Amino acid sequence: MRKLVFAAVTATLLAGAGAAYAQMPAPADIIKSWDKDGDGAVSKAEWVAAGRPAERFDAVDANKDGKVTAAELEAAMAAMKARGG
Repeated sequence: MRKLVFAAVTATLLAGAGAAYAQMPAPADIIKSWDKDGDGAVSKAEWVAAGRPAERFDAVDANKDGKVTAAELEAAMAAMKARGG
């Protein structure tokens, strides 16, 4: 019985995580909402103004040009999802 309850709780939690990913806006929409100067990318200042941690910016800015694009954000989100986060 204990195993059945554990399995049911685990399945419920995993289903909730999947629903959260399904409800997450597309990276392009996120960038568009954070991009205050309209250049199609997010600067570190725009990133921080959106409430994101400054230290995370450098990890997401894959080509180190000082801007995060929708493609870079999508890649970072996919990597995070692959790690289970």
